[in-house]
Amino acid sequence: MGVLKITTEDWEILKIKLSRKYNSLTSEDLAYRTGDEDALVTRLAKRLRRDKEYITFTLAKELSNLESNRL
Repeated sequence: MGVLKITTEDWEILKIKLSRKYNSLTSEDLAYRTGDEDALVTRLAKRLRRDKEYITFTLAKELSNLESNRL
């Protein structure tokens, strides 16, 4: 899996974007602690029925442009 680093500040924005894009995600699904990216990716992959590579790609894509409102 690629290297994915999410800061607490970035996560607050990313969490909002993910909850808008995937409205079925719960607060438990979006629980995150700094440095625990693997657990987050695994949980989201299971919940969204996607593979880990797709989740990692989606998170990296959103992290690259946090200021955009685009989903």
